[in-house]
Amino acid sequence: MNAFFPHAAHTEDVIVRVSVSFLPEQSELAKGRWFWAYHIRVENCGDAPVQLLSRHWFITDGHGDRQEVAGEGVIGEQPMIVPGASFDYVSGCPLTTPTGEMEGSYTMMRADGSHFEVAIPCFPLVGPAVTE
Repeated sequence: MNAFFPHAAHTEDVIVRVSVSFLPEQSELAKGRWFWAYHIRVENCGDAPVQLLSRHWFITDGHGDRQEVAGEGVIGEQPMIVPGASFDYVSGCPLTTPTGEMEGSYTMMRADGSHFEVAIPCFPLVGPAVTE
């Protein structure tokens, strides 16, 4: 385990690492809005390049309500990751509850054109509760 990236999943030759931070400056607790930033590193541990084509997320709030988000690439990119390299990006997630979790997968493409799914580890979203 990496201290900076406490959540990790290993699928085939790809490791996905995640760190998450609650952002009080982006949140409005009195209005029921909590916001987190998550930093993801996708590492290619194999001997051939891979390309990240799409993402598929499941976001669950503190009430157990689950939403699904899918789309091409990440942050507007479909990065090619060469052997031994990694791709990092930061994104964010708002919730209407002070807790929740995220997990999902990336669709990747090998150099031969074949596709495979890579797990994004489940990670908690924990912010301060509102006390009356």
